[in-house]
Amino acid sequence: MTVQEMKERKKELGYTYAQIAELSGVPLGTVQKVFNGTSSSPRYETLRALEQVLGDSQNLYIREAQSAYGAKQQGEYTLEDYYQIPDDIRVELIDGVFYNMTAPTSPHQLIAGFIYAKLLGHTASGTGSCLPMISPLDVQLDCDEKTMVQPDVIIVCDRDKIINRCVYGAPDFVIEVLSKSTKKKDMVIKLNKYMKAGVREYWMIDPFKLKVIVYDFDHDEYPIIYGFDAKVPVQIWAGECIIDFQEVYEHIRFLYERNQNPAHEL
Repeated sequence: MTVQEMKERKKELGYTYAQIAELSGVPLGTVQKVFNGTSSSPRYETLRALEQVLGDSQNLYIREAQSAYGAKQQGEYTLEDYYQIPDDIRVELIDGVFYNMTAPTSPHQLIAGFIYAKLLGHTASGTGSCLPMISPLDVQLDCDEKTMVQPDVIIVCDRDKIINRCVYGAPDFVIEVLSKSTKKKDMVIKLNKYMKAGVREYWMIDPFKLKVIVYDFDHDEYPIIYGFDAKVPVQIWAGECIIDFQEVYEHIRFLYERNQNPAHEL
C-alpha cells in the first residue's frame, strides 16, 4: 500500500494514531511522521507493519485479541474472549473468528435509522409482539459460545429471546447496510449464518449501487433485487409494512449530490 492509500484506510477505519501505533508496534511519533508527511522515506519494516493494520479488512480480526489470547487461533475464540475485548473496540465473533467492525459512515447510520423508525412506527399501535431493534446490540445467533453478531437492524417477534445482555437466538428479520469493509462478510459469511440459524428474512442494502437485496427464507424466494426507487414489503408481516426506498433516497439525497464534487465521497 502507498502512504496515501494508508491515509484513506485510516479514515475509513476510523483509527487514531495511537490505535495504529498500538496495533502495529510502530512508535506513535513515527506513525505521526509517516501520516503527516514529515518522514519522506519511511523504512520498509515500518510500512509493512502499518500495512498489516490498514490492509484488507474483509478477514481482519482484532489484533488486540490475538495478542491477549495468543495461545488461541482464529476459530477457537469464545464468548469468554469476546467479553474481554475493550468496550471501545467493536467486533463480531462468528464461528470462533473475530472480525473487526469499523465505525459506520453517515449514509450507513442515516439509512439504518430511517428504516428502523419506519419499522417502529408500524408497531406503535401495540398490536402483535414483534419488536424492531437497532445496533449496537449483541445477538447470540446460534445460542452457543462461538458466535455473537451485531446486525444493523433486527425484528424479534419472540420476546422471550430478548434478555438483558443480548438477543438470545435468531431474530425473525435482519437488515445489514453494506460498507466497503464489511461487504464480503455480510454477503457471504453472515448470509449463510442467518439462513442456517433460522432468520426468516434478510435484507442487504447497498448504498453505493442503490440496491436492496432481499432473502425471503420463509417462502424460499431469494434473492430479490430492488432499486432505490422501489417499495419493498416486509414479508414477515405479510407485506403490511412497506419501506419506500424513494423516501430513503430522498432522506440522504444531499450526500449523493455532494458526492458529485470530487472533493467529497459517499
